[in-house]
Amino acid sequence: MVEHHPVHNSEVYLLGLAPRPTEPPPSPPSPSTPREAGPSTAIEEFYLDDPDDFEDPLEADSRTKQRISGAIHVLNTEATALRCLTVLYKTDVVATQGFNAAVEAITRHGGERGKLVIIGVGKSGHIGKKLVATFNSLGVRATFLHPTEALHGDLGKIEQHDTALFITFSGKTPELLAVLPHLDTALPVIVLTSHTRPEDCELIRQRQGTILLPAPIHESEAVSFGVSAPTTSTTVALALGDALAVVAAQELHSTVTSVFAKNHPGGAIGQAFSKPRQIRDLAIPFSEIPTWPESNEEACGADILKLGYDSQSGWARVGDAIASPRRIRRLNTEYMTSRLSTIPDLVVERGEWISIHADTRISQAAEWFREPLISSDYGEAACKEDSILAVVENSEIIGVLEVGQLTSWQG
Repeated sequence: MVEHHPVHNSEVYLLGLAPRPTEPPPSPPSPSTPREAGPSTAIEEFYLDDPDDFEDPLEADSRTKQRISGAIHVLNTEATALRCLTVLYKTDVVATQGFNAAVEAITRHGGERGKLVIIGVGKSGHIGKKLVATFNSLGVRATFLHPTEALHGDLGKIEQHDTALFITFSGKTPELLAVLPHLDTALPVIVLTSHTRPEDCELIRQRQGTILLPAPIHESEAVSFGVSAPTTSTTVALALGDALAVVAAQELHSTVTSVFAKNHPGGAIGQAFSKPRQIRDLAIPFSEIPTWPESNEEACGADILKLGYDSQSGWARVGDAIASPRRIRRLNTEYMTSRLSTIPDLVVERGEWISIHADTRISQAAEWFREPLISSDYGEAACKEDSILAVVENSEIIGVLEVGQLTSWQG
């Protein structure tokens, strides 16, 4: 007889529950793959970010378009105002006569006496300060005067031969109206304002003979941008002031570029102007080249060597002949005691110098001499690196340089 014993297993039966489908147990975890120790990224960095931090690309693109659209609206509005101002000064008699009179007032003393005193408050004051810097850099003397400070002692800035320029969009700024009665009646006054007719401007009504510089805008800033912050109006005022500065400078100076370069030695602009541009900028001034002093004694090689060595430029001169640094450097020691007339290729007589005008652009001259200049008569180069260039201005030689110095120049 076979005995039956209970079978033991790990199943647990729960009574009273609905039957559930049987699923195989999950596989045990695989052993981790060995790897070199190194920095790792915490899993929280991948999963614990706030979902609100993620920006919808479509929403971001819409915001970008809105921003650019706003910027373009401002730029277009201000550009339109400038175009309208240009048309005004092309067609309107009051505007053209006012601009002409303003230039006449500023330049009436030819720059020898007097200055432009610019007066304004708020944003107009800031525009005035910028214009002062522009006028001065272009060689037109100017200064800024705050109207409140003027009433407390700074009126002393204004002198007999000066010209006053008020900047006011409304034409009736109280601070400017307070200063006006204290200005000498002989002092020319210019008003840069939004008004296009003198009778509409309060400052001009209170002082007959005041010069009107109209700077209107085609629509108010409140209409353009929903806020009356000075934007289009200051742009127009600045542009018109720049025009006045440039034209006045051109009237006072034959070459505004050189004046601006002199007044602006620093920064990127100064560096650009300090670069040699014309042959005159490279030339060694003829007057600075030392001359062999003995007229009755012929120099020897050592004399020319010492003369060139003592010279800051390295050049030496003997009468109408000249020795360049390149020629002096290659002087052989065997010629040190030799008379100058027996030393080959050391000095160059004036008749052998190549003349070039002082105003010639360096780049143009370099191009000329870099090309092979062949003499058909002798079958050799007409000029060499040690050939002498005589820099001429008003029929006089003002300086010299070697052809090699010119051809090796890098602009």
